[in-house]
Amino acid sequence: MSDNNPFSGSFGGSAGPYAQSVQYGGGERARVPLGEAPAAAELIKDTTTATFAADVIQESRRQPVLVDFWAPWCGPCKQLTPQLEKAVKAAGGKVKLVKMNIDDHPSIAGQLGIQSIPAVIAFKDGQPVDGFMGAVPESQIAEFIKKVGGKNGGAPQITDALVAAGEARAGGDVRTAADIYDAILEQAPETVEAIAGLGEILFDAGDAEGAEAVLARAPDDKKDAPALAALRARMTLAAEAAALGNPAEFERRLAANPADHQARFDLAMVQNARGERTQAADNLLAIIKADRAWNDDGAKTQLLKFFEAWGMTDEATLAARRKLSSLLFA
Repeated sequence: MSDNNPFSGSFGGSAGPYAQSVQYGGGERARVPLGEAPAAAELIKDTTTATFAADVIQESRRQPVLVDFWAPWCGPCKQLTPQLEKAVKAAGGKVKLVKMNIDDHPSIAGQLGIQSIPAVIAFKDGQPVDGFMGAVPESQIAEFIKKVGGKNGGAPQITDALVAAGEARAGGDVRTAADIYDAILEQAPETVEAIAGLGEILFDAGDAEGAEAVLARAPDDKKDAPALAALRARMTLAAEAAALGNPAEFERRLAANPADHQARFDLAMVQNARGERTQAADNLLAIIKADRAWNDDGAKTQLLKFFEAWGMTDEATLAARRKLSSLLFA
């Protein structure tokens, strides 16, 4: 079946907390006047590969668009989709929902590196900015919509502050970013983005204990939010890598025997802890290519843990998912 790719550009670096972007060659559509909420029937639709660019890429330049990747055989999809539709309608036009059957239209999911469904990815201004996988609770769906809905989510001052903190971090001014996150948490202590941001700053500065203390401030119903789960995964992986020892020893063993999968696996763990994501993923992919059965498919299991820690829309995650898909489905 022909499944033409609607993306005129490619995934590449971009500013902000998400490292990839989708570049689209179409012009921006006219914006609707503020205050004109669309009818419920206009908020939810199905899309195809041919209409994806208009339904998602262009439409997301007007307002956030959630894309629900599903398939008829997927049980959790049948559970998630009605909850998504309910939440989108309840949001009153802050976001739109577009549903894509990956059985009929697999190329978009493949381009985004999606390996399991249900998967939901939010698009803003023509690019994917956030997402989650699995049939999550209704409360988490509502929180996700509030987050990606931007200033219309009900807390414009906090939203502006989060943007300012992100810009400060991107510019290398982590002290200012930390101060902003602290100020946000004084006003709204349940703000997941501020908890995650402050925790990341502390962890990156070598204060794992301080990062743990910040994570502990998250309310019980938000402890499993994607941003917090990703930071916990990073911290766990770093602790595991620290216990492995000198990476030079793994490199020496690999030079003597390229088939030493344990040395390659341990080296990947250390590389990830150093922030060398591409190299870490490539070493695990090399193990998968050479011997899927090694350590009960341990290389793939570890690679998926990396994806969780990096975030599903991270550039390294997307690139490694495409390579993994090529290995598994070639």
